[in-house]
Amino acid sequence: MPTYQIIQATRPAPSVTYPVVESLIDLFARWLQHRREIADRCACDATEYARIATDLGVSPSELDQLVRRGPHAADELPKMMAVLGLDAKAIARAQPSVIRDLERVCALCEQKKQCGRDLAAGTAAQHYKEYCVNAAALATLG
Repeated sequence: MPTYQIIQATRPAPSVTYPVVESLIDLFARWLQHRREIADRCACDATEYARIATDLGVSPSELDQLVRRGPHAADELPKMMAVLGLDAKAIARAQPSVIRDLERVCALCEQKKQCGRDLAAGTAAQHYKEYCVNAAALATLG
């Protein structure tokens, strides 16, 4: 007599998510990627690094800070310029050194959170002079 095995269908276990842990893992992954990019860009000796800094018109320590902050460190600048009615592209064509200096100052700024909040809230034009280290230059351009 044949034997039959009863196979009970099993449901897959519900997947449990841990948003805080996933967020930390993503944050660490982005940090690690950024560090790899820094290492790739800075594969030169101290003399060459200093020459690059001089060519860019910054000190080696400023260059180090700029590299550490990443390629999006001055993303607020074009947004702020637009809010103030300034044409960033036209200024960049007419005065490229001015834009580079504005970007450098913006990238090194310590008020990113305040700037981002004001840009998001639509109040940047009213408050930027209180914290923006580029305020005087932006006012002159306007």
